Amino acid sequence: MSISIATNLLVVDASESVRKAIIQKLRALGAQRCLEAENGIEALDILKQQTVDVILCDSDLLQISGLELLKMIRTDAKLCSITFILITNESNRDYLLEAIKYGVSDVLVKPYTFDCFGDHIEKAIKNPLKTAVPLVTKNDIPEIFTKKIDPLTLLIVDNEPDCLELLSKAFQDEYRILTAENGTKALEICATNKPPDLVLLSVIMPDMDGFEVARRMREQPNSQYIPVIFITRLNDNASLVKGLDLGAVEFVTKPVDIQILKFQVRNFMYHVKLHKQLQGDYDAMIENARLRDVIEKITCHDLKVPLMGIVHLAETMLKSGVFNAKQLLMIEEIALQAAQTINLSIEIYKIETGNFRFNPQPVNIDTILQRLIETARETFHSIRLEFLSDAGKTPSIVLGDATLCYSLFHNLINNACEYANAKSCVTISTSHADSIKITITNEGVVEPKFRKNFFEKYLDTISTKWGGSYSAKLLAEVQQGCIALDVSDEDNLTTVTVYLPKFVTVCVEDNPS
Repeated sequence: MSISIATNLLVVDASESVRKAIIQKLRALGAQRCLEAENGIEALDILKQQTVDVILCDSDLLQISGLELLKMIRTDAKLCSITFILITNESNRDYLLEAIKYGVSDVLVKPYTFDCFGDHIEKAIKNPLKTAVPLVTKNDIPEIFTKKIDPLTLLIVDNEPDCLELLSKAFQDEYRILTAENGTKALEICATNKPPDLVLLSVIMPDMDGFEVARRMREQPNSQYIPVIFITRLNDNASLVKGLDLGAVEFVTKPVDIQILKFQVRNFMYHVKLHKQLQGDYDAMIENARLRDVIEKITCHDLKVPLMGIVHLAETMLKSGVFNAKQLLMIEEIALQAAQTINLSIEIYKIETGNFRFNPQPVNIDTILQRLIETARETFHSIRLEFLSDAGKTPSIVLGDATLCYSLFHNLINNACEYANAKSCVTISTSHADSIKITITNEGVVEPKFRKNFFEKYLDTISTKWGGSYSAKLLAEVQQGCIALDVSDEDNLTTVTVYLPKFVTVCVEDNPS
């Protein structure tokens, strides 16, 4: 990924070395405008004076915590749209729920790798949560979003080759093993995109002793929180205190009792695994909140059209004073569309989280298209659209779900009508081959900046009329179909094509006796 050079970023962390390291990473991703603050008060002063697009804030700050700073920004009309990424080692999920409530854009759990850092920055900038969303619960984590944990890695650092070999063989069946014969190489490994999860570190080494290695590890975000087990012949209190001050989780005296060390390493690796799972769970909860936010926007967009139709018909009937059966039936049809849109939001959520059960049945697409065309003709009466359709000339029976098909083409036909030029023609056609092909064409083109990402989940439905494209793609694919966009600037035409599986009747001949 890369960060736009126009993006203004603010890094808030109590540690100067950590701030510098984060800014270095941001510059490696392309950022050029990076500001820094030591605490929340300093950050607020900067925000009053300069424009900031993205804040990366440590949760553990003096005076004003990271969460409190988030709340203050979200309740400030001038600052509330800033992308806010919280960096934390907080393991209480209630804490995250509180952060989601106040519109945190993303959460990064310490320690984190450079790859993880870049991925979270990209996701937060691309689709930040900026306002409160429907709250998720602690158990509301769909399995589809749970990340698979990579094998845990153990780094063994010792200048004695025999010791390196002994320890490597002892743990090679349980973990991914890395080795370093000196402190310099150990620090290089810890600074990589995939640092070790635990370090067995010899204290007495010629070029750089273990204490110095540990001290330097604590200066870098990638290695700042990696647990260290010191292996040493030293057993005096001064060495023990120095090691613990540098964050050692255990001291092991040489000669090493391998059996005891195995238990010690296993115990710490268990906590490392829980920590990694915590990031996965946090990602799932954030993604759940994003998903609900997107579905809410899709539903709001899709409800506008049927409600407009109901208003138009009601106004027509009131002005004329005539209440005919056709108009009343049309109001009923459009009201059902609105109700179905709300129900569809639940189905989309089920599809996204892998909980939707698809039970394919024969569906007459022609009947659905004809109903939708009649409704669209009435709804978009004010711009005098003409509709051309060959639906029904040759029966188009697909193997799918009637409700999903109705919603799919309801979205696409409404999109075409919304974007069509006044007094122009919307064409709906079907053709048959190995699958049923349905094309919807209108005059008017999708803006070039939206074409590449037209069917993406996070297409900005505020700055384009093309809403519901993502849900249409989802509904087509869950029925084993596909969808495509074609834009002709020369002809000023936009065409969306849907392919759905054809229902094939299997004839079984009687077996003559």
